[in-house]
Amino acid sequence: MLSVSYVGEQRLEVKEYEPKPPAAGEVQIAVAYNGLCGTDMHILHGNMDARVQLPLTFGHEMSGTISALGNGVDGWNVGDHVTVMPLWWDNTCPACLAGNQHICQNLDFIGIDSPGALQGKWNVPAETLVALPPELRLDHAALVEPAAVAVHDVRRSGLVPGDKAVIIGGGPIGVLIASVAREFGAEVAVIEIDAGRRAQIEALGFTTISPLEVDQVAWVNEWTADAGADVVFEVSGAAAAVLGATDLAKVRGTLVVVAIHPTPREINLQRVFWRELTIMGARVYQRTDFEKAIELIDSGVIPAELLITRIVPLSQTSEAFADLAAGKAMKILVDVAGQK
Repeated sequence: MLSVSYVGEQRLEVKEYEPKPPAAGEVQIAVAYNGLCGTDMHILHGNMDARVQLPLTFGHEMSGTISALGNGVDGWNVGDHVTVMPLWWDNTCPACLAGNQHICQNLDFIGIDSPGALQGKWNVPAETLVALPPELRLDHAALVEPAAVAVHDVRRSGLVPGDKAVIIGGGPIGVLIASVAREFGAEVAVIEIDAGRRAQIEALGFTTISPLEVDQVAWVNEWTADAGADVVFEVSGAAAAVLGATDLAKVRGTLVVVAIHPTPREINLQRVFWRELTIMGARVYQRTDFEKAIELIDSGVIPAELLITRIVPLSQTSEAFADLAAGKAMKILVDVAGQK
């Protein structure tokens, strides 16, 4: 059985391993597909070396089928199609006791803090499983986790039908947020500097602008009759984008910080004060977000086929990351089941 691990110094290793049977309370999943994402890129680039234990078999955007059940697991059967909500909390910290288990102060993000899905057989706590409709294609289902991120971001923003939403950054999460926001009734514009990505996003029916070609503040003001956007989602992770984001929001508008920023960023607090803006973080998701994401993918609201640039074997994981870093792909899946 093959796995892919991060071994430090921006290197990956494909290796043979012997799967262990699931422990009590666990299930074993035959992983079908695993999506590569920005968090995985941060791991590979060494930005999370202080957090992860090496070697790390990573990956958390996945789909698969149950291959074995540990003792004490009820309600699941071998062969069931599943994905995993990769969060394991302690239920004892102040955040958990306040009902915010998904952002537990001692959270184990499975695939970062513990082994993830880039392996043929993966053992996880049964409580993390989320059922998939049998008819949903497993490659499409690998998008459920990032789609759940988008659902959580939009729900957290308080967006309502008729709002104007600006998404800064047209990568996979930005496009998913745009898709969810539109489904929730918003008018959406996406700010993206890469022309190729803008073309892909426009093909999905969204308005895009390039801040290199137009004055984004003037454009948003014209679009909103000088009011400003109701909600601004910062998804790019770029310092300049954070600094300019507050200029796009209306009086008492909302800025949602979605991107992972590896270092502190400068922000225009004068604008926050002057317009009484709300700034909020949106991290991970809750089970209801997963369930909604599955519904949106299954119904075709989220265009899975168009978002998946290609599918590669395990042996080409390093090359896939290189293409993602160069902006040559929207979403790349690893065919874990293929084992080659």
